[in-house]
Amino acid sequence: MENIIILGTGCAGFTAGIYTARANLRPLILEGKQPGGQLTTTSEVENFPGFPEGVDGFSLMDQLRKQATKFGARVENAYVDRVEFHQDKKVLFAGEKRFEAHSVIIATGAAPRLLGIPGEQEMYGGKGVTTCATCDGAFYRGMEVVVVGGGDSACEEALFLTRFCKKVTLVHRRDELRASQIMAKRTLEHEKIQPIWNSSVEEILADEEGKARAIRIKNLKSEEQSEVACKGVFIAIGHIPNTKPFQGIIPLDENGYLIPEEKSMVKTSIPGIYVAGDCADHVFRQAITAAGMGCQAAIEAERWLAEKK
Repeated sequence: MENIIILGTGCAGFTAGIYTARANLRPLILEGKQPGGQLTTTSEVENFPGFPEGVDGFSLMDQLRKQATKFGARVENAYVDRVEFHQDKKVLFAGEKRFEAHSVIIATGAAPRLLGIPGEQEMYGGKGVTTCATCDGAFYRGMEVVVVGGGDSACEEALFLTRFCKKVTLVHRRDELRASQIMAKRTLEHEKIQPIWNSSVEEILADEEGKARAIRIKNLKSEEQSEVACKGVFIAIGHIPNTKPFQGIIPLDENGYLIPEEKSMVKTSIPGIYVAGDCADHVFRQAITAAGMGCQAAIEAERWLAEKK
């Protein structure tokens, strides 16, 4: 049986791994469907302390992985789809694999939210619909693209795409951006970015080859519909926490985020189970706050294990 298992290899998971490994707990870190977490899809991280010139997201996560494994953390590829949490042991199932631990830190992050409209699934992944500008932006060099959303993520996607694309249309349901002031200012002042306000994307239209050629939008005030030509549609409308295996076991809010105990950011109602990062934080959702929660969860788990022994 493991001392501690950490679910997730984002900033929260690897930071928890660093701290628990340095405490000689030999943590086992299970990476899910997106090794390295969402930060691996970010080209440049400007607000992580210690990097005044910014740092590539993939490089940052690679450094965190090396740091955790240097101190004795072990990383295994497994996606946990079911759990059984008992007082004396915690059991995790990943397909046919079974893991047991005294303590668990859940740092499973969140996944991009999709629109659920016609054409989205048909053209998702290689045919014009994507949720990652960093991953796919270079494929649309010299083309016209659309970004859907109005928060910081949407603005970051739009700004990144201006490096490659001829024109970026930003479609938002409201009449102003929800993004932070500095991100909104950068976005609206960029000559390549054109916002379309008070509008929703109703359908993604395909060409003869089954690839995206345009979107059909509806003005939410006038109900008027129109088409916007584009070769790529980048969806940036938020995330869904990766917490399905814990439904009915750990309290979740109405959006599926794990709810820690009232007086703690990381403790749950089950002794020995802790949460960290975007699966429990829907307010800040920053790399540094995820890392902070990972540190906090690791220290709490270390103390709990010491008391238990």
